[in-house]
Amino acid sequence: MESDRREAVADLPPSAKLVFVVLENHERLTQSALAEETLLPQRTVRYALDELRDAGVLREELNIMDARQRFYSLGDAEGSAEEPGVGIAPESSASAR
Repeated sequence: MESDRREAVADLPPSAKLVFVVLENHERLTQSALAEETLLPQRTVRYALDELRDAGVLREELNIMDARQRFYSLGDAEGSAEEPGVGIAPESSASAR
């Protein structure tokens, strides 16, 4: 499954590959946390997330504590639903940013 995901992102732009690698090393992150981890601008992270979503490797969850935020993690095409899942931010975790 991991090799399938890597094949799916092989032709994506470098920013999407960087976000992919960061998500491989974290359970889930918000867009802001991804921007901090990758040192990429918010707009570039948003573009990279769109590319990963189109490749079918991105999983999204709504933060029920703050509906303006979403959590992003890696998933496969079968595990990624059309509608985002729902999650709660851990109290003092870096992934809650």
